[in-house]
Amino acid sequence: MRILVTGGAGYIGSVAATLLIKKGLQVTILDDISSGHEDNIPVGAHFVRGSLLEIDKVLDALEECDSVLHFAGKALVEESVREPDLYQRVNVDGTKNLLLQMRNRNINKLVFSSSAATYGEVTTIPITESSETNPINPYGFSKLQAEKLINEESAEHGLSAVSFRYFNVAGALKTNSHWLQERHEPETHLIPNILKSSLESPVKIFGADWPTLDGTCIRDYVHVIDLVEAHLLALLSLKNPEHRTYNLGSGTGYSIREVIDAAQKATGKSIPFVDAERRSGDPAILVADITKVETELGWKPVRGLEIMVEDAYNSTKNLGAR
Repeated sequence: MRILVTGGAGYIGSVAATLLIKKGLQVTILDDISSGHEDNIPVGAHFVRGSLLEIDKVLDALEECDSVLHFAGKALVEESVREPDLYQRVNVDGTKNLLLQMRNRNINKLVFSSSAATYGEVTTIPITESSETNPINPYGFSKLQAEKLINEESAEHGLSAVSFRYFNVAGALKTNSHWLQERHEPETHLIPNILKSSLESPVKIFGADWPTLDGTCIRDYVHVIDLVEAHLLALLSLKNPEHRTYNLGSGTGYSIREVIDAAQKATGKSIPFVDAERRSGDPAILVADITKVETELGWKPVRGLEIMVEDAYNSTKNLGAR
């Protein structure tokens, strides 16, 4: 069994490719290294350097594959606002081309890395898969458009697919040579920024008077290994021509102060932070309901906040060795 991992040089994709190889499966990676890193590619994977928009590269990468884990895409909200055409081109047109070439290769199994950004501003917490989808930025819109393309491919051409919607991925995977970790530029995610916090540049807490137990916002986090394991379970479940959608997350969420406390425990140091004004549009709580994925795929996260932060911290110690 050979699996194509698009975006396999990126954070989540490289963890997926590594764990697949550890399970004895054959892996091909398609990545243009625009935001991924070539040193993330595991030994034993067949690497095709190219983008989803290059027909010949996609066809080459799909050679001898049975299924696809689709992680490739642009994923920065602020960038999507500045460059909406880029997100349309890569996330939507790229997915459209991937689906077309899969059809040409008679490959009908796909697991798609979508996003909870497809929901937009929600009125009911926790968020269920039946919650209204009304994305508020081009990134979320592009992911929703990609899901719709997958729906059409499933209905019209017999594709068996799963899309996962999730908020925040954290943690890292240690390999024999180094850690597979978050390496974004710019870094917009909370846990890496908390770990980089200093007296000169303390992390900001946007609002300390929210209607939560400690006054800070609650957000959903999932360990990257738990996330990938959900993708592997979904891959094994693909049988009928249908498109299923699942939320992934902790099911409960963690407050900003809880994340800071976990970072202080992991580092053994005080984490500098400053309280700032609330940001317009920020909800007090964003948590995914994961009942459906627990029931239908038997998945539940086993790595909590402390492990996520500890792995993220330990992974930063090896950055200088690259």
